[in-house]
Amino acid sequence: MYVEIAIPLYIFQTFTYSVPEEMQQDIQVGCRCLIPFGKRSTVGYIVALHDEIDPEISPESLKEILVVIDETPLIIPEILELTHWIADYYYAPWGEVIKAALPAGINAAMEVTISVTEAGREQLNSLDASRIERSTKWKALQQIANNKSLNPKTLEKEYSKARLAAITRELEKDGLIQVEQQIEPQKTRAKKQMAVRLTTNHTIDELLRVDNEDLSSSQKRVLDYLSSSATTPFLTDLLEILNISVSVVRSLEKRGLVEVFSQTIRRNPLAHIAQPVQPMLLPILPLTDAQAEALEQILTAIFAEEYTTFLLHGVTGSGKTEIYLRAMKATLEIGKNALMLVPEIALTPVFSRRLCEYFGDYVAILHSSLSEGERFDEWQRIYRGEAKVVIGTRSAVFAPIRNLGLIVVDEEHETSYKQEEVPRYNGRDSAIMRALKAQAVVILGSATPSLETFHNAHIKKYHYLTLPERVAKRPLAKVEVVDMREVFQRQGKVQIFSDELIQAAKDALAKGEQAIIMLNRRGFSAFVICRSCGQSIRCRDCAVTLTYHKEASRLICHYCNYQVGIPKTCPTCNSMYIYYMGEGTEQIEAKVKEIFPENKVCRVDRDTTRRKGSFEKIINEFADGLIDILVGTQMLAKGHDFPNVTLVGVISVDAGLSMPDFRSAERTFQLLTQVAGRAGRGGAPGKVIIQSYHPDHYSLTHASMQNYQAFYQQEINFRRSLYYPPFSVLVNIIIKHKELSQAQALASEVGRQLRLASQDDKTIRILGPAQAPLSRLRAEHRLQILIKARTRTRAREILDIAMDKLNQAQQDLNAINIEVDPIDLM
Repeated sequence: MYVEIAIPLYIFQTFTYSVPEEMQQDIQVGCRCLIPFGKRSTVGYIVALHDEIDPEISPESLKEILVVIDETPLIIPEILELTHWIADYYYAPWGEVIKAALPAGINAAMEVTISVTEAGREQLNSLDASRIERSTKWKALQQIANNKSLNPKTLEKEYSKARLAAITRELEKDGLIQVEQQIEPQKTRAKKQMAVRLTTNHTIDELLRVDNEDLSSSQKRVLDYLSSSATTPFLTDLLEILNISVSVVRSLEKRGLVEVFSQTIRRNPLAHIAQPVQPMLLPILPLTDAQAEALEQILTAIFAEEYTTFLLHGVTGSGKTEIYLRAMKATLEIGKNALMLVPEIALTPVFSRRLCEYFGDYVAILHSSLSEGERFDEWQRIYRGEAKVVIGTRSAVFAPIRNLGLIVVDEEHETSYKQEEVPRYNGRDSAIMRALKAQAVVILGSATPSLETFHNAHIKKYHYLTLPERVAKRPLAKVEVVDMREVFQRQGKVQIFSDELIQAAKDALAKGEQAIIMLNRRGFSAFVICRSCGQSIRCRDCAVTLTYHKEASRLICHYCNYQVGIPKTCPTCNSMYIYYMGEGTEQIEAKVKEIFPENKVCRVDRDTTRRKGSFEKIINEFADGLIDILVGTQMLAKGHDFPNVTLVGVISVDAGLSMPDFRSAERTFQLLTQVAGRAGRGGAPGKVIIQSYHPDHYSLTHASMQNYQAFYQQEINFRRSLYYPPFSVLVNIIIKHKELSQAQALASEVGRQLRLASQDDKTIRILGPAQAPLSRLRAEHRLQILIKARTRTRAREILDIAMDKLNQAQQDLNAINIEVDPIDLM
């Protein structure tokens, strides 16, 4: 028997190993195993079994697997198939994709230990103390000898990583140390606690009659409590409730009257949400005609159990969530399961609460803000089939759900569905592919669909459903665009808030209503500049300026988190004329508090919501009316329903419009339309004020009318004329290196090989290499090459040819980052 192994390293091929006879009965696809790889051992994933191998390969040349780690497969067939597709489509190593599909606490890793040999001890005995102290080699050997076995990482504080590797190689070669590898103990396990229950072979009357005269009053109280308790108590709780010692319970255990056993505890991230008395009993809410028509088409597809993708295009407040819930209920009623993806962790509390209210304990949640224990327990519940409805962010597309009938992708246009690190997959598109393979139904919901999605609906690839009106005939918020150039002329200086926004806020607050103020930039000031020499204070490792955070009293890079203290003088010319320019949410909050000192003002951004539960706490307080004005970033722009919010103020979107990216207008339109949708969702009409120095830009004019169709027609013509998606396929290639000259040389060679591979094809365009808009990031120089192709198949063909040539030339492929269907080109 032979196995095909995918290894979680930046390697694009799988490897064939033979299976020892004693392991052949138990080995299964989807299990992890320990394999020899090069001079070391590593963990791999079994992706295929074979009875035969290529005749050109000698069976004797194959290495054997060392250990099968899992008794049952961790990777179910549906996820194995999905990860294979993602690896192929997004040009990612299969092993890396499988690793990303598993919770962090489950993934096994290798632990290296070093220990001194007998020869090493003899060598140390032959050396005097002064010679050991003078030599890093002998000093390291002495430190190793002082421990029975040692993880090399513990020595990295004294030696550089490269120096330590050289020392250990030399010591191992000389036979003075032994280097061993073993699988690290699994970081996360099921949580267990001792519990107590009556033995099953006696009734309570029989138990109390057994040697009744020998039972103490405390022992009788234990038996009485256990017999009357509806749940099995934990041992510690029982001792506390009855105020007894553990010896009372242990004596009953010895007599065979009670059983003390280990019970698994669920670390439940949804424990704070009240469970329904009767799950799946949805309240009967009247549907609009458009809702009823859309739901009917979705239910028809669900009951037919055939793959269908719907674009549910509904204006903000049109009742998309109600359709999601009813579709999920129908899915569960036919014995199938449902998955819901949301773009950001910030939205999971909102939707998980709604889902739990309807589906109770059938709901599981998956996202990166859960503790490793919570994620492990939720993943296990899904794997065992206990959870029927799963909600999560991008990575929840890998949830081990069997018998999948429905996938909902809410706010499908959001860029956060695309992962920025390897594997660079799109959660939305991966969800569609998973549904296709499972013959499930997909609902893509949005008030502002991405152009690619709307185009797919336009060409009938997706079924188009529309909700053109808000529920209860509520009007859309009235949008006013304020020209900040005119405000500057009136005031004679730059203003953060226009008179129109301040007056609108005063009017709303006077009526007891609430307001949202949005600026999509955190911090206090955007950057710091010297007014003497004109130099701005920049990040040491990135080609960006540092942002001033007043509360932290630091200048911080928002890309690599490099931080420095606030300078008293200019680092370049020692001038004292340091000036803070631009605004962030921290400054907006402070200014709003100055203008409205009697009102409660809070801020929502990444800085204020780092602690677990902090975002949900602020949102709940705002929903309960304890906060009057909420200042925040785009975290506030989507998915939230605040009936008492009648005013939304957008400080500025000009920075987003100025980004060197072909999607900048689309993103601006989406952000403005979404944030406008937070106003007027209750009984009172809403108002939105957008401040801009570019009020005539088409994304602002169409957003102010909340006219998606008009924006789509103008933007799609722009995309068509410049051969951008959806009329072409993009592959973005970033070449990164700490040395600029090496990055330039490699980028030049990558560009040359791509042009050679595509020289006879007029439908392929190779742009670059050129400096990336973010030319340096995390101490690495970045150059960019863009492939534009008519089809993905052809783009992949030339990419494969070029990468194969680069590999043959022994170029550093790790320095080449490939992103298929990039969301941005920064």
